[in-house]
Amino acid sequence: MQQRESARVAEALIAQAAASSRSSRARSPTRRPRKLDDLEAGRAALADLGVLKTHSRPYTSTDNPYSEAQFRTLKYRPAFPERFDSIEHARAFCREFVDWYNNQHRHSGIGLMTPAAVHHGHAKALHAERQRVLTAAYAATPERFVRGKPTPPTLPTAAWINKPTTQEVAH
Repeated sequence: MQQRESARVAEALIAQAAASSRSSRARSPTRRPRKLDDLEAGRAALADLGVLKTHSRPYTSTDNPYSEAQFRTLKYRPAFPERFDSIEHARAFCREFVDWYNNQHRHSGIGLMTPAAVHHGHAKALHAERQRVLTAAYAATPERFVRGKPTPPTLPTAAWINKPTTQEVAH
């Protein structure tokens, strides 16, 4: 979180995110277009990193459902203040929120797993452990399960904002 918007800071953030995702295309932008305004320069830098423009509709807030869901969760957290006292207060709140959101908050869209569990490859093992516990509970007291044998929520095979049309799979 910065005091003001900055193309240079945004470019560095995107480069860092691309590099940390271990993308084979992640690298620092190698060219700086000349005679382009900041918006075009930013687009060129993103293209260098393999982040390509989507054709979302203008003024449609549901084009990125993941960002929208995260922002709604942020706003409706009981601890979300009416106003932040300072930029430092906002940064501290967001730092805590992002840690909680990624490491503790269970998301219905990914089988009630945390994003960290899915990202680090722990989802299948956690899913199997949940199934083991549910099977044991059913064996001990089947009368509690009026709909039959319970199963944990299904894990998605992939999650996309805009599914690519090529065979390339994002990692």
